[in-house]
Amino acid sequence: MLPLKVDLTHEAESVREYLESQKQKSLLRFLTCGSVDDGKSTLIGRLLSDTRQIYEDQLAALEHDSRKHGTTGDDVDFALLVDGLEAEREQGITIDVAYRFFSTPKRKFIVADTPGHEQYTRNMATGASTADLAIVLVDARQGVVRQTRRHSIIASLLGIRHVLVAVNKIDLVGFNEEVFKKIAADYAEFAKELNFRSVVPIPISARFGDNVTSLSGRLAWYSGPSLIEHLETVAVDDAAREAPFRFPVQYVNRPNLDFRGYAGTIASGSIAKGDQVIVAKSGKSARVKRLVSFDGDLEAATSGQAVTIVLDSEIEISRGNMLVSAVARPQVADQFAAKIVWFDENAMKPGRSYLLRTETDQVGATITDLKYRLDINSFAQEAAKSLEMNEVGFCNVSTQSPIVFDSFEDNRTTGAFILIDRLTNATVGAGMIVHALRRADNIHWQSLDVGRQARALAKNQRPTVFWFTGLSGSGKSTIANLLEKKLHASGRHTYILDGDNVRHGLNRDLGFTDADRVENIRRVAEVAKLMADAGLIVIVSFISPFRAEREMARALMETVEFVEVFVDTPFEECAKRDTKGLYARALKGELKNFTGVDSPYEAPENPEIHLNTVGNAPEEMVELIETWLRERESAQEQYDEGGGI
Repeated sequence: MLPLKVDLTHEAESVREYLESQKQKSLLRFLTCGSVDDGKSTLIGRLLSDTRQIYEDQLAALEHDSRKHGTTGDDVDFALLVDGLEAEREQGITIDVAYRFFSTPKRKFIVADTPGHEQYTRNMATGASTADLAIVLVDARQGVVRQTRRHSIIASLLGIRHVLVAVNKIDLVGFNEEVFKKIAADYAEFAKELNFRSVVPIPISARFGDNVTSLSGRLAWYSGPSLIEHLETVAVDDAAREAPFRFPVQYVNRPNLDFRGYAGTIASGSIAKGDQVIVAKSGKSARVKRLVSFDGDLEAATSGQAVTIVLDSEIEISRGNMLVSAVARPQVADQFAAKIVWFDENAMKPGRSYLLRTETDQVGATITDLKYRLDINSFAQEAAKSLEMNEVGFCNVSTQSPIVFDSFEDNRTTGAFILIDRLTNATVGAGMIVHALRRADNIHWQSLDVGRQARALAKNQRPTVFWFTGLSGSGKSTIANLLEKKLHASGRHTYILDGDNVRHGLNRDLGFTDADRVENIRRVAEVAKLMADAGLIVIVSFISPFRAEREMARALMETVEFVEVFVDTPFEECAKRDTKGLYARALKGELKNFTGVDSPYEAPENPEIHLNTVGNAPEEMVELIETWLRERESAQEQYDEGGGI
């Protein structure tokens, strides 16, 4: 038994030595990108194979899958190592982002295999968001194409500063040196406008392994490094470690009355016991009493480490706030400029409300202005009213409450955000903050002594916004006008905001494109909020065709009651009425962007009041609204008499 004990001890020591050696290696995160079918997945599969990262059973399964799904004849199809989804294998494309870890004697790597198809650009951006280097693959037969440019621009926007241009499938052009040189020159010319620190072109054949892990004799004219040699030696700065301390609070840890800690991962910089920190939003300060980790208390911690920070005094900190350096504080503002990559099939429209999510915070946000759209071929700054899918723009953004951020150039973690559609919860865009807007420093809330409740009490009424929506000719204005006459006669204080009337003044500069309709409703919602704050009952009568804008108006009112009234009249009935002759002109093509004809109308799904007008007089519709009002007031009285229970 003694020799066995000695062998086990030796084996354990070898494992410890191996693990320790792995800790000492630097880590490079990189992604593969480029156009579809340029060989991204094949390259990663080749890297894993040639660096001996594939087990025998995996290799056997790969050989089997190559016969079933492969596209390389009798050869092993290395792309199948990372194209794990059945749909990917059937179509021969990458859909999702696949992450793989591998290592060489010199360095550890995490590689993200990202899709080439335009419709999956969001997944490419996901892979680029944490990468230090991008391998941009170019098919030697095709050269630099549109998707090559798009992915390169996104990589630059997302802070990647090192690019390896892998001119793949060089075997299919006879290992021609001139083809390689032309592609390298074309890419270098294009990339001059980007902020890359290094651009290294390498001719390769991912399928056969030429110049991937070792130099190929078939490319004797090439004198540079192999692909893996460059990955092992490229110098990548640890910018996060050198940046000021940033600690987004992800969770307030309070297991008992004697412990209160703030858990999260250090985004940048370092911290030690006794250091002074600032709560970014409030400006209050404290000192670090303890740094608690899974392995026990630490004396210091640095970027990338997950810790719980215990402070020497109790101050108000919640999720979404940030502990920061006392000498280098971030910006706190509700207006800023940002570069945005748009992912959604529905265009981005200034004025529309989205959810903006940072590392730990989430707030409502509006793109107030699209300054320009970036042409990915010429880098020209083009005037535009919206961003289509996969387009890049420079925008001004306004949030409902201040957020904490750095410029993306200074900090990739605290300077990035995503935009989420309020209705579908889909991620529709990714943003990189450039700077706070100067106007944000000049605008502050003025404290007023007379508030909404006092104004409403003086009028003896409950401020309410009745938001009438429906097609043109549905009867909105008629019903709204009758309702105001009834309310006014009963002593209520009211005001009507009618779509046609408002366009003669406040919104006379707006047309009828989707973008202009969004801005039209945004302005009206802001005015309605102010009027409700004055204690009025506001009746808004607008087509307001998009659900997103109606939900934005609802969210904007906060404590003011918002009542959506759907004036439901079928298109055919509205066209039959056609009191203004608009439907006839629109159906002939003489009137563009007309709701219900060549511009969509999104009917409410759960309105507070639903009015079916066919066969019913306007007076009957008003009676239904009055009945709803009486029932609401009765319920409120019972609630008040019961002490709010």
